[in-house]
Amino acid sequence: MKGGIREVKSLNKIRTQIEVRYQETDQMGVVYHANYLVWFEIGRTKFIESLGFNYADMEAHNVVSPVTNVNVSYKYPVQYGDVVYVDTWIESYNGIRTVYGYNIIKEDDTIAVTGTTEHVIVKKDSFRPLSLRKAFPDWHAAYLKQIDEGS
Repeated sequence: MKGGIREVKSLNKIRTQIEVRYQETDQMGVVYHANYLVWFEIGRTKFIESLGFNYADMEAHNVVSPVTNVNVSYKYPVQYGDVVYVDTWIESYNGIRTVYGYNIIKEDDTIAVTGTTEHVIVKKDSFRPLSLRKAFPDWHAAYLKQIDEGS
C-alpha cells in the first residue's frame, strides 16, 4: 500500500482502496462531495496504469485528456476513518470519447457513490480534439479489449 491507496485488478475493473482522511470531510462529518471526483481520478489513473499506460507518457506528446462531463449519484455518506474502495472500469468507448464508470464501495459492500466521467484527448496548446484511436493506437487496442472482455 502506498500513501493509503492500494489497487487490485479484477477482470476488467480495478479496485483502489482509499482510507478517508479527516481533511476530506466537511462540517457535517462526511466526505465533502467534490472529493469523490478526486477519488474517481485516483481510480481512473490506477485503471490506466493497470493497462500499462500513464498520463505522463500522453503529456510527453503534448496531449491531455480533459473531463467533458461528470455524473455523480450520492447514495450513502462516507465518514472520516472509513475505508472505501473505488471500482473503475470503461463504461463506453468509441475511439474518441471514453466514459469511465465508478462505484465507491464501503467495507460492508454498500455502494455509497456511483458516477461516470467522460473524457476526450486534445492537443495541450490548442485544445484541438484528437482521436485516441489514431494518436495512441496501443491505448485504443487496450480499451477495445477491456470492452470486449466486459461484454
